[in-house]
Amino acid sequence: MTELSPAKPASPLFLITHEFYPVSGGIATFAEEIAKASANLGYDVEVWAQSAPSHIEKDWPFRMRRLPLKGTHDLICQLQLARELVASRRQLRNATVYLPEPGPMLTMMLLQFFKAFRPKRLVLTFHGSEILSFARSPLRRWLAGRLIRHATRVSTLTTYTQELLLERFPHAANKIFLTPGALRSDFAVVPPRAAHPKDKIVVLTVGRLHPRKGQMITLQALQMLPAEVRSRIEYWVVGGRNKGNYEDRLRAMANLDPALTVRFFGNIPDEELIEVYERSDIFALTSINHGDSVEGFGLVYLEAAAHGLPIVAHRVGGVSEAVRDGVTGLLVTPERPAELAAAFEKLIHDAPLRSRLGGAGRIWAARNCWKENASTLFAKAEDPG
Repeated sequence: MTELSPAKPASPLFLITHEFYPVSGGIATFAEEIAKASANLGYDVEVWAQSAPSHIEKDWPFRMRRLPLKGTHDLICQLQLARELVASRRQLRNATVYLPEPGPMLTMMLLQFFKAFRPKRLVLTFHGSEILSFARSPLRRWLAGRLIRHATRVSTLTTYTQELLLERFPHAANKIFLTPGALRSDFAVVPPRAAHPKDKIVVLTVGRLHPRKGQMITLQALQMLPAEVRSRIEYWVVGGRNKGNYEDRLRAMANLDPALTVRFFGNIPDEELIEVYERSDIFALTSINHGDSVEGFGLVYLEAAAHGLPIVAHRVGGVSEAVRDGVTGLLVTPERPAELAAAFEKLIHDAPLRSRLGGAGRIWAARNCWKENASTLFAKAEDPG
């Protein structure tokens, strides 16, 4: 991979997001990594993000401004952000403004009709679900279309999401680029797996507890395995409670089968998560399309691959661009529970296969680079016209 040269001095770059540390998840990780990579390239970066306790703030390589908003996508947050943007309009007018997720896009849709509030350069990144959400409403479809027309550059993480965007908003065609998901910088160097003496094979899922993430589908597939196989495995679930009773239903289902041990970890710090990865044998995230919510990529697949874990996932959305079927993991068509159970059983019985897929995953996870993504987003956005 070629070394990127530092960026030329440029106008300030403002990355505005509702999802940033300490929020977890793929979008928050993407925003953080792009901000760090841009600063490392020499850009004058300032991140505007949702409020957070001051004692948890990191020593960032860029300026950080915490805004007085919770970071939801509701109207109150949109109006609060609009007030901040209006108050800072002179500062933003000649800058590059980067909106890496739908929260601030909704606000900019409202302000785009006022030329005084439009930045000189506007860069957008789409992840998947927001494309369907924007396109479903005629008003939002029109507003999002205008915003895309005003943008200097638009990016997606996968060709799947790119095609989804072009299908709904074809006028993005002359300005759309790929900025593929990459491995988190704190996972960039993962030592070889250490041997952990244990009696059981651990299947691990990391992701928010939500029907789209498929924890219940994974659990159902594991419960379909023969009792002798179930007694040899444990299912570990890492992720925080979401709205609704999904976690309660998941726990109730787990209690129906005493032969299969299921452990719920909740949200855990990164250092503990690394240890959990190291003590696991198979990674499973069987995401599905759920209404307008789709799996555009899944950075967590790269994290698991970097730790040498073979992956079981559904062939849905952009997952096939994060997991190579038969090379780094096994992909199964959704709504085929017997095939999913068979994929798990195959990996449980075949230690050499687990090792081969996990070893290939380590190489696969390191193929993309955040600095290249930042250069794609902003270097050319600085060009005239």
